[in-house]
Amino acid sequence: MNSDNYRGGFRELEAWKQARVFRQEIIEDCKCFPKEEKFLLTAQLKDSSRSVTANMAEGYGRYNYQETMQFFRQSRGSLNESLDHLCTALDEGYIASETFSQREIQYEKVLKLINGYISFLQKSKQAVKETKAATSLPNTSLPNTTLPNPSLSNTL
Repeated sequence: MNSDNYRGGFRELEAWKQARVFRQEIIEDCKCFPKEEKFLLTAQLKDSSRSVTANMAEGYGRYNYQETMQFFRQSRGSLNESLDHLCTALDEGYIASETFSQREIQYEKVLKLINGYISFLQKSKQAVKETKAATSLPNTSLPNTTLPNPSLSNTL
């Protein structure tokens, strides 16, 4: 394993950093929700926003292109779930439209970064396949190989 790429791990990914900001903002928003929503919308919104970063972290630790992409897709699903819960909070008057607009901007930023990282992984996986095919190596997964981290290189 290349320790230079792993040093910061998933915490070096811009997608994770921005999703963390999104999560922190949502947690602050939830503090203003009515008490009767504590185990309903508040819990759902906190859980879905936490799932965005958690799935990124878990996927990054898989060291397998396909599994990592799947966890980032799950992260994208949780991001969309969070946006839906924010729509509900707006509709119920728990957050102001200005707050919703700010969260929507952060949502869009995170969504683009997640999609970009998935695309990067797909291209990286294809490049590995092509390299293996060119050198007549068997096509296997990449055990003990650190996934490339676009935050640590100028490849994007």
